[in-house]
This record gives sequence, C-alpha cells and structure tokens, in this order.
Amino acid sequence: MTEQEARKRPDALSVLSLLVAEAPAARIESLPAEAAREGAGQAEAAALEQAVRLGLGICAQRRGRQQREAGLSALLDTARDLLVPNTLDEVLKVVTRRARLLLGADMACVSFPGEQDGQSYVRASDGHTSALNVGLRLTDGAGLGHAAVAGLTPMWTPDYLVDQRIRHTHAIDDVVRAEALRALMAVPLSHGPDSYGALYVADRNVRHFTPEEISTMNLLGELAGLAVLRTQQLEETAAAARQLSEEHDRTVTALRDLREQRLLQRELTERALTDSDLYGVAEAASRQLGDGLRIHAADGTVLTSVGRLPETAPAAAGAQAAGRPVDTADGLRAVPVTAGGEVLGTLVCRPGPDAASDTDELLQLTAQAVAVQLLRTGDATVTQGRAHDELLEDLLSGTKRPPQQLEERARRLGLDLSAPHVVVVARPDTRAVGRACALLMALAPRLKGLRVAHDGNVVLLLPGTDAGAAARTVLNELAPLLSEPVTVAGAGPVTDAASVFHCHQEALRCLDAMIALGSTGCSASPGELGFLGVLLAGKRDVRPFVDSVIGPVLDYDRQRFTDLGRTLDAYFETGGSPTRAAQKLHVHPNTVARRLERIGELIGPNWQDPAQALEVQLALRLSRVRDLLTQDGPPPE
Repeated sequence: MTEQEARKRPDALSVLSLLVAEAPAARIESLPAEAAREGAGQAEAAALEQAVRLGLGICAQRRGRQQREAGLSALLDTARDLLVPNTLDEVLKVVTRRARLLLGADMACVSFPGEQDGQSYVRASDGHTSALNVGLRLTDGAGLGHAAVAGLTPMWTPDYLVDQRIRHTHAIDDVVRAEALRALMAVPLSHGPDSYGALYVADRNVRHFTPEEISTMNLLGELAGLAVLRTQQLEETAAAARQLSEEHDRTVTALRDLREQRLLQRELTERALTDSDLYGVAEAASRQLGDGLRIHAADGTVLTSVGRLPETAPAAAGAQAAGRPVDTADGLRAVPVTAGGEVLGTLVCRPGPDAASDTDELLQLTAQAVAVQLLRTGDATVTQGRAHDELLEDLLSGTKRPPQQLEERARRLGLDLSAPHVVVVARPDTRAVGRACALLMALAPRLKGLRVAHDGNVVLLLPGTDAGAAARTVLNELAPLLSEPVTVAGAGPVTDAASVFHCHQEALRCLDAMIALGSTGCSASPGELGFLGVLLAGKRDVRPFVDSVIGPVLDYDRQRFTDLGRTLDAYFETGGSPTRAAQKLHVHPNTVARRLERIGELIGPNWQDPAQALEVQLALRLSRVRDLLTQDGPPPE
C-alpha cells in the first residue's frame, strides 16, 4: 500500500476535523468502518476507535451544553414573560404554557391553595383534553404535589398509576386516567422558604425525566414562585392604593361638607339674628337640603315654607311626639325645634337626590337657627298655642267668666264661636294621652280648631255641624299611630261660648255609653246612637230623633194628605200583619201593601229589621206624645 493511500484512511485527525466542522455524531461513528474498508491495521484501527470514542464524548458534551443553553434561554424568555402579567391567573397561564414547551410535555397544570379553606385545587392547566382537572381539589397528603410543596423539592414518577410509592386518591387517579397520563413530575412554586403551590408536567407515555429536565423544572418553579409573590404584592399594593384613594375621596368630601356646613351655619346665624321673619332661614337651608323646607309652630301652624311639599302636619306632630327626627312613608324628614327642653316647632323637608349626605346635621343646624329666631322675636305662634289651650280649658271647665269675655278672647285668637262648632272627645289608654295630644297638635290648626288634654281625655273644639264626621276624622288620625285602642265621641253643634261646656258633657256621656256597650276603639255621636242618643242628649230634644227616623213619612202625609203614619201604627199594633192592619184601617189589604212599599221608599228598605223597627215604633210614639202635648199650644210662661 502506498504512502498516499495510507494518508487517505480515516485517523484521529479526521475525528478532530469532523469535530471542528460540527459534523453529526453518526458521521464520526462511521469512521472505523470506513478505515477497515481502506485496509487499516490493527493498531491504527484501535487508535481510531479511541479517537472516535473521545469525539463522541465531546459531541455529547456539546449537545448537553446546547441543551442547557437552550433551557436557560427558554427560562430567560419565561422570566421576561412573567414580568408582563399583572394578575395571578395570567401568571399561572404563562407558567403552564412554558412548562410544556421546556420539557416537550403533553400537559402542565398548577395547584394553588384556596383563599377560604386553604385546600389546594387545580387553578390553571394547559394541554388538557377533559374538563375534570381545572377546579379539582387535592386532598392533603395525596399525589406528588403535596410532597413537593412540603419538602420544597421536585418529585417525579415515570408511570403514576402503577407507582405504589405515591398516596393515591380516586379523584386524582380519575383525572390521570381521563387524560391518559403516565409520567408525572411536580415541583414547588417557591421563593426562599415559602411555597405558593405546585407546578405539574405530565406525559402520556412512560418517561424517565433526566436530571437536566428536573433541574430546569425546578428553576421554572422558583421563577414562578417569585412571579406569584410579585403578583400578590402588586395586588396588595393596588388594593391598598384603592383604599387610600377611597379614604382620600371621603376625606375630601368630608372637608368640603364641613366647610359648607360652617358657611351655612354662619349664614343661618346671621339671618336668625337680623331677619324679622323665618323665610330667610328657610330659604338658605333649602338650598342645601333638597326639594323644599317647611317650618311649623308648636301647634302645627305653618310659619313659612320654601318649595312645594305635600301636607306635612302628621310628620310634624310625629317628630314633636317622638322628640327626634322621623321619616314618613312619602319621603319626608321631620326634625323638632327645641330650646331648653321645650318644643317650639318642627322642620319638615324632602331631601332631594342632590342633597348633602349629612342631611340630619344640616337640619339640626337649621333647627337651632329657627329656635334662636323664635326666642329672639318672641314669635306670636309660640305663645299663641298656650293662649289656645287656656281658652279651651276655660270653655270646658264651665268658668264663671262672662260668655262675652270668652268670645272676645276667641276673636282675638282668630276664632268665631258664634259659628257652628262641635266638641270631640278622644279617650286613649292612660299612658297614651300625652302622645295622642301631640299627634292631634297638627290636626286642630289644620281644621281651624283647638285641642287640649283634659281630665285624661283629649278634647277638640272644631268648626262644623256634623259631630259624627268630626269624631271619625279624629279616630282615623289617631288609630294608625297609637298601639292602644282609642274611643272617640262627638257632640254638637253649638253656636256660643256658654254651650261648649254642656256640649262637652254630652260628648262625655256618649263616650261613657260607647265604652259601657263594648264599642271601644270606635267613634260615634249622640245623633248616630238612635234613641240612646236621645237619652244621652243634654236637652232631651226628641225632634231631631223623630225627624231622622220617620221624618220623610210625616212630611209625605202633610204634603199629600195621606195616612202613611196611621198605616205604620196599625201595622205595628197588629203584630206586623198587613191583613189585620187593613181590617183595622177599613181598607183593602192591597192598599196597605202599597202604603208599606211607599214607606220603604221613604225611610229605606230595611225599616222592618228588628233594630230599625224598634226605632220606628219609638219615633211614632214620641211623635204622638209630642202632638198631644202641643195640640193645646205652648204652656203658659
């Protein structure tokens, strides 16, 4: 063999050349076979074999470095990706996606402790094919993740379901079967001594993870733990910043409201000390309070009003009775005006949608200003209530003062006692007399009358002629607002001061009769009690009773010269028999039947009911007695 042919055979220098050219390992492995074909000797072949082995080792080391460099580059890219998300879910999504790419795995997921019970559950997953894994709760001590988190070390298995070293649970095993997983590795998401969860990568084939792969996943777990810590700190910082911002906004609002309150207080005080009426105070306060403001005196009289508000007397009375701010069903707010423990009046407003948040404080400031002005000016309405009470007390007590003097006092207070008035007496439970009097404080001036607490009752003197209607009005005002039953009686009308005392006594007798008859919680007047009202009436005048029961029948007889009254007498005397009544009257039974039909048309179809029939018979007898007593003319004086 020539020297030139020997130089062409592969040798150690050939291996070096291939290494420099970064030829594939297979090309280096083919050199011994090529040298044998070229006729290489035994010593030359042995040297080449040793050179090939060294070259393959260098290739393996080069591949390892390349893999580590690629892994580190991927980890660097992962670190950059983890800097972008601002929420925990976004961070976990990046971690699971990168874990699959780094190891070329089929699936990756993250278990994270819950905020409520601390139990770990699968919060993020990538590469899954079923919906069983996300949200899966992991029992403490089961699976690879618990051991990885507890020991802060990676845990792995080439075939999960057959590995008896692992504590298995049905829930986890079912997910592994559903995903057809075999190899599984878990690393902690950690930063220093703290662990935040576990990162899992899994393959659907039996796989023995290399040390480089385990190291790479461990580094990824540390990066993910740091990202989780950063994200939690960012979320806590953002929450603290939001809280500080909210507190700042509340502080700014409170300072603004306080500044506005000081300005309003200064304006209200100046108006209360300088203005001659309350309108300036009300107008200044209404700008801050909403839709309007109304100021009532202690007796319910409206002193001034700004804006349009519905009738507020019940709200004013309720606030005075309770001694504190009250709300009504129609959205009104009422605050009592007090000074030295005495109620001087009430403020009523309807806070609008743009009203200040501290409406009660503004109402209190306004109430103080109103109290100052009422005390400063000696407003007539404050003392007027006392004068009204004293006048009604004198009228009810039967004072020896001349009636002309009482009527003059009434005229000075704006009352005309020569006009018809009725007396209404309300009797609540003893404990509720004061509350009932306060509740009726607004009703009396609204009806242009008087009210006073008298001998355990609340007495009202109201203009009008219908005592029964007035009693019902008072009952309707009191009953819904008192927890105890209240009984109300009315009497009248009267047209002079002297008659008020007797009218009051008649109302009291009617009230006592109602309670004796078990009609507690109702209202009535003597005229509504039928013949019982005749007995209760002070003057015992039967004419109103007769007229109310059979007046239409008597008028019909006088105008048409008929005998309906005699027919009624005969009907009752014969026990309600039309036939026997016809015999008594010497007329045909059909005539009696027609007359009874006419009577029903005049006094109502129910006149034959037992209760009404009794009143009809009594009215007939009283009418006959009255006719007998007056047929000879009035008695001599």
